[in-house]
Amino acid sequence: MNRQHLIETERPLTELKGVGPQTVLKLNDLGLYTMSDIILHLPYRYEDETVININEAPDGEKITVTGEIYSTPRVSYFGRSKSKIMFHMLVDGVAIRVEYFNQPYIKHQVVIGERATVTGKWQRSKQIIQGSKFHKEAASSETALVPQYSLKGLIKPKQFQKFVEQSMQVTDITPMIPDYLAQKYKLWDLKQSLQVLHFPEDTNALRQAKRTFAFCELFLFQLKMRMLNQNEHQAGLSVSIDYDINAVKSFIETLPFELTAAQKQVVNEIFRDIKLPMRMNRLLQGDVGSGKTVVAAIAMYALLTAAYQSALMVPTEILAEQHAESLTELYGDKVRVALLTSSVKGKRRRLLLEQLAAGDIDVLVGTHALIQDEVVFNRLGLVITDEQHRFGVNQRKRLREKGEHANVLFMTATPIPRTLAISVFGEMDVSSIKELPKGRKPIETTWAKHEEMPIVLSKTRDEIAKGRQAYVICPLIEASEKLDVQNAVEVYETFKGHFGRVGLLHGRMSSEEKDMVMEQFSNHELDVLVSTTVVEVGVNVPNATMMIIIDAERFGLSTLHQLRGRVGRSSHQSYCILISNPSTETGMERMQIMCQTTDGFLLSEKDLEMRGPGDFFGVKQSGLPDFKVANIVEDYRMLEVARDEASEIILSGKIDEPENKWLKKRMLLEVSSLEID
Repeated sequence: MNRQHLIETERPLTELKGVGPQTVLKLNDLGLYTMSDIILHLPYRYEDETVININEAPDGEKITVTGEIYSTPRVSYFGRSKSKIMFHMLVDGVAIRVEYFNQPYIKHQVVIGERATVTGKWQRSKQIIQGSKFHKEAASSETALVPQYSLKGLIKPKQFQKFVEQSMQVTDITPMIPDYLAQKYKLWDLKQSLQVLHFPEDTNALRQAKRTFAFCELFLFQLKMRMLNQNEHQAGLSVSIDYDINAVKSFIETLPFELTAAQKQVVNEIFRDIKLPMRMNRLLQGDVGSGKTVVAAIAMYALLTAAYQSALMVPTEILAEQHAESLTELYGDKVRVALLTSSVKGKRRRLLLEQLAAGDIDVLVGTHALIQDEVVFNRLGLVITDEQHRFGVNQRKRLREKGEHANVLFMTATPIPRTLAISVFGEMDVSSIKELPKGRKPIETTWAKHEEMPIVLSKTRDEIAKGRQAYVICPLIEASEKLDVQNAVEVYETFKGHFGRVGLLHGRMSSEEKDMVMEQFSNHELDVLVSTTVVEVGVNVPNATMMIIIDAERFGLSTLHQLRGRVGRSSHQSYCILISNPSTETGMERMQIMCQTTDGFLLSEKDLEMRGPGDFFGVKQSGLPDFKVANIVEDYRMLEVARDEASEIILSGKIDEPENKWLKKRMLLEVSSLEID
């Protein structure tokens, strides 16, 4: 996503004093090209160097104190580049020793009888400060918050602050929220907030500056989402699908199972949308195995009764084939289902495209192949994207635009926390399925150490003896596909030594090889499937009842839950065993949480808290902004307020009032910049 232009004025860096060609290149390396970039390059944290009384200093913490030097500094050397300087000070009536490592030049600044200020880690039991900073003069008693910038060692912090100071003096910084909102929520103007963020006076001022800037970020993003939502609805005005409700009810009655209450609710929400004279733009999120595909099948059947076609796009060929097969089985001869992937070629492909354009295909299931220019629908009324975060914004848009007024349904098996859904999918309506189909038993999850592998193998042997199957997932050790494969091969050899029919999947295999192994596992020609995480293992194998995850602490909670959901797809009791020797408290907490609950929505909230929004999906989510100050987890209440205010300004028409002309102009630019892959 393009960076947010919170400052309209753009002035070149060459206008700054002290910025020559070499410095310009260094600033460019930091992604800074104009003075507004300099101003918006905010500190990532602040170090509190306020002088405190050493008698009140917390043990083991970093502190700043002022005192009088009363001993000659001594320097000890250890090898060529290692050294330690030591001297004594009297601080608040307490005699302490000060040590600095690898800073021998400080010796010339340490003078007996003079006062100085030192910053470092305080060890009360030894009466020692392990210093990090030294100032010859005594510091004042005022608050000293020192901004810490990400400068990669290219620019010195004090030099950068001089550039900020100059930029602030000559840059016209306009307000980014309407005056009435600033007054309503007691917010500062943007210039004052930026000034304090770079040059904090005290903790209260910094808190208010952060609050103001965070609200600006959240409000502008939510306003952008509301405008996108409005554009979606306006683009689909006058569209109403007049489906045959009686035919749909008859189809539902033929299903081999009864819909859950959650499925019925979501079906009704979708039907209300497609009846309205505007395009549906809905996200359907449901836990693994909650029955989203059945809901999609009912929606597509409803479109068929109104003489409309539907398209279902999924991220992999294996999943596309599975969906096509399950839909064909579900519909029988009532619906004409076709499959389009890159493997469909030649005469077969040409015939399929001709049938599609003629309206002889009702439901087309496929991968990215669906968005090719040659794919032309006769009357596309519904577009469904499964695991929608795996596709870019433009890919989803291109599929949608193959229908003149196509309704849009996105599906994801990654339960999304409410705070993240509001932020990322603010332009969509959100439906959730939080109930598993009847007859499904909760998956029993246990945590085992590596040394307990013999017990795990015994448990696996018991399941295979019952005619069941097992997945074994190996993590990506580091950013190396080669090491990833080596790890998988080692695990494969281990299981091969205990079980006869074991298959292996990894990223270096060809698509044909992967499909063959996956098909063998689906057909129960293999008892155990060892796979790396680079391979999609989402094929539905109801007979698989064991999920073993090696080095489970390397995964986030949502990923672990996704993997666990590959089993438990039948009435048989299923098990998930996490093999892990976590070395951190976070790793241990993940294992404990996984064993305590199978609620994907609760886990997603915990995952968001522990990992943050950037890594939540495992891939960078298109549309998720990189906020500079705001945090959608910590600031969720502010996020909801910002969303309500953004909705109000759009729905009330205030966005079109003369005093908000600048805001609308900025938002139109932002909305147009969002359409990227």
